[in-house]
Amino acid sequence: MPSLKTPLSAALIAAAVVGAAAATIPSAHAAEKEKCFGIALSGQNDCAAGPGTTCAGTSTRDYQGNAWKLVPAGTCTTIELPEGRMGSLEPLTRDLPG
Repeated sequence: MPSLKTPLSAALIAAAVVGAAAATIPSAHAAEKEKCFGIALSGQNDCAAGPGTTCAGTSTRDYQGNAWKLVPAGTCTTIELPEGRMGSLEPLTRDLPG
């Protein structure tokens, strides 16, 4: 009776190699998005908004300058907000908590 250890080991190694390769290739979906600062409403930011926040949903002010949301690539700086605010590809010093 043939041993199953060799084919099983080969399959596990192949799966590990394929999984590792897939993890290093950015998804097309991620490449189509960019971080846009200063556009999130309070509690609606995506991860790690800046000092005073820990992760998604932790911003405390509307349009908080150090909070970001993922938006379609190329649209951030064209997003218009109340009172003349605009989205930014870099963290802003406006509307910070405190």
